[in-house]
Order: sequence, then structure tokens, then C-alpha cells
Amino acid sequence: MEFAACLALGFIAYVYLVFPALIYLRGLVISRPWKVGDQCPRVSVVVVCFNEAGGIQSKLDNLFECDYPHDQIEVIVASDGSTDETEQIVDGYPDARVRLLAFPRRGKIPALNDAVESANGELIVFTDANSVLSSNALKNLTRHFADPTIGCVAGNQVYVKDTHGGTMAEGEQSYWNFDRSLKVFQSRSGNAISATGALYAIRAVLFKKVPSGVTDDFTISTNVIREGFRLVYDNDAIAKERVAGKSKTEFNRKIRIITRGLRAVLLARDLCNPFRYGFYSIQLFSHKVMRRIAIIPCLALLAISPWLFYESDFFRIVAIASWGAVIMLVFAFLLSGTGLGKWKPLRLILFFGMINCAALVAIFNILTGKRIEKWNPTGMEVPVDSSGLNWVKSK
Repeated sequence: MEFAACLALGFIAYVYLVFPALIYLRGLVISRPWKVGDQCPRVSVVVVCFNEAGGIQSKLDNLFECDYPHDQIEVIVASDGSTDETEQIVDGYPDARVRLLAFPRRGKIPALNDAVESANGELIVFTDANSVLSSNALKNLTRHFADPTIGCVAGNQVYVKDTHGGTMAEGEQSYWNFDRSLKVFQSRSGNAISATGALYAIRAVLFKKVPSGVTDDFTISTNVIREGFRLVYDNDAIAKERVAGKSKTEFNRKIRIITRGLRAVLLARDLCNPFRYGFYSIQLFSHKVMRRIAIIPCLALLAISPWLFYESDFFRIVAIASWGAVIMLVFAFLLSGTGLGKWKPLRLILFFGMINCAALVAIFNILTGKRIEKWNPTGMEVPVDSSGLNWVKSK
């Protein structure tokens, strides 16, 4: 049990302390600069949506407010069987550069694959329907492609404060602030791990059809590594999104993201070969696998530590710290609906607990062969199960 406890403790320490420190240190010591330019190649902006009538007009307006040559941009809106006024709004948008692709309800990935197949741009820009781009976001993305070694550029997903945000809002913002700083140092020394769907761009020739049941932004962006190109991050290509509101909604969203993310890494396991992809493989496995399964050694440590309480002062401290963390999590949950629940440390603790519980559900989904093909925002009048997720059993 002492060995198992040390192993679990070492796993946790590596994920949350050693690995981030290694990324920062490597970024400071190793520099791999790349060329940037002011050219504006033709881009195809792809927006896949489902029932976005409340915001799709604003999204299109936002895209055309970007500082980018009008004759070098097309916008493809792929509607995945929308049942509201989304398709009518897009079809009636007064700009010939907007093209609507109306599909039956199949899920995001089939709609995305078909949308890219119809694109004419040298670069494909992916962005979410609810993301608000800064005016220079497109130029900041495309400037990196002046370097022929760059295959994908990840934008900066910024969560904005919402006075109506739920108890998870503070934790979500803090997590992305931390993740953003890691991407900066990863890019300095080599490659960012992956892009996020809010905003990123790839060379059209590098796009490969995305398989079902995976995280599309991860799969699309990491494929450029496999093709021998670099994946870098631009902190100034900003896409703003609101933090999710209700805790239950956010919990279900995390289950979806982590389940599909783990399956995506499973399908892309060749990228975890350090003999072929070097340090990128270590980054990928540490961040996308070890961090997501860290809940398992955490639970193991909780189970083991009471049995070792009287073995030594070291294990006594480990036991107190482990169960103290659980007590703090329960305390944070009980206070989440009160005025004290707005205290930032409590929100961070609650977010940490929520994301690890979601990871545990996602691990179970992977082990039992469950895939999430579709997801519907809360309140949609679409027949789904009580969790808001559509489940498909893997063949």
C-alpha cells in the first residue's frame, strides 16, 4: 500500500506541478521562432450550428466587421438540421459571401466535413456560432501562414465575465487563463497541443475528414503534426465567449468534451510515440490523457491513505491533505448557493471537483464503448435523455 500511495501521489504531482513547470522551463530555454507576414490569403470561415436563431445574425455581422479584405473571405454556415429560424436568417443575409448549407440532423461532424469539402479558401477558419471575434482576429491568424512550416494556428478563447454566470464561472475562467499561458510557452519551443473550436485556422490541403464521436477541433488541429507541420498559438487572435451558466449544463458539457477528447486521443494514439514526434508526444499524453484520468489516482489515494495514517509522519500528512481536500470540496458545494459561494477560492475548488467528476463519467463512457454524437443546449425542444446528451453505443 505504501508503494501504491507513492505511485498515486507521484502521478498527481506530475500532472499538476511537474508537467506545467516543465512546459514553462522548456519555453524559456528553447526558442523556435517562425516567420509572420501581412499577406491575406483567401479564407473560408466555417460555422456549424444547430438552432442558433438568437445569435447567428450577430455572428455573421461580427465576421464581416473583421479587418480583412472583402474579396478574400467566404462564410459557410452549415446548419445541422436546425428547427428554428436559423436557416431562414442565414439564407436571407444580405451578403453574397455567405453560403448556407442546410443538412438534416446528423451531428456536428458530418456537417463540418461536408462544409469543408465545399470550401474554396486556401485556409479554413473554424469558429463557433457563439464566439465573438476581435476585429483583427482573422489577420492575426493568417499572418503565421507566411511561414511554410506552419500548418495550424490556434486562436485565443477568452471567457468573459457574465453577471448571470453560475458557480463554475470563476473556475472556468481561471482554468482557461492557465491553459492559455501553457500554449504560449508550448508554441515558443515547438507546438501547442491542440486548438479549440472557438477559433483556429488550418491550411485547406491539410484537412482530413473527421471520424465520428471525437472532438473535432483536437482531431483537425493535431493532424497537422502528423503531416510534419507546426501547430502554434496566437494570443492576439481573440474569440470571446460567455462562461456557461448552470452547473448541471456545464457538467454535461464537460462530460461530452472529455468523452470525445479521450476517444480522439485513442484514435490518434500514434501521436503519443515520442520516437517519432518527440516532446510533442509527452505534451499530448501528459495533458490530454494523464490530466483527464488523474481522478483515478486521486480516488486511490483517498482509499489508501487512512490505512497508512500511523505508518509515518509523511503518510499522516498525505492522509490529512487528501481528506482535507474532500472536506473543502463538500464545503464549497454546500455554500455554492449562498453569498459565500461567490468567494473565488471556493469556486475554484468546486470547478476542480466538477471537472474531475465529469472525467470519471467520461472514463466510464470510454470503457463501456459509449460515444456522444449529438448534444443539445438546455431548453431545446428536441427528444433527448434527461442529461441532455444523445448516446450511441460503439460498434
